[in-house]
Amino acid sequence: MKQLAILFSILVACLHIAFLVLEMFLWEAPFGLKTFGMTPQEASLTATLAFNQGVYNGFLAAGIVWSLFSRRYATLFFFLACVVVAGIVGALTAKPSIFFVQAMPAVLASLFLWRSSLLSEKTV
Repeated sequence: MKQLAILFSILVACLHIAFLVLEMFLWEAPFGLKTFGMTPQEASLTATLAFNQGVYNGFLAAGIVWSLFSRRYATLFFFLACVVVAGIVGALTAKPSIFFVQAMPAVLASLFLWRSSLLSEKTV
């Protein structure tokens, strides 16, 4: 369970780095337009908001990576919970598929973390 918790946490961090890149740097590029189903005009109007959202996704990824490196598993659980909430909000307000792409990997990482003994370990 410990390895699965760490593996899924790394996956969640990588996904949020990818979201950061998409939202901050590729929002108005052809790949970003296709990914989010937008016209160039829509992308132009929302580029600043997307850039800001990318920053937040970067903070989530950084928190997960820092928690893993510092072995602060309660903090890792907190950041994973933040991702789950963000995924639920995104699914309810934007597209239901966001739940499966963003929240579900974090739910699985959280469950594996909870089932392992990592949450009860003392940090070094």
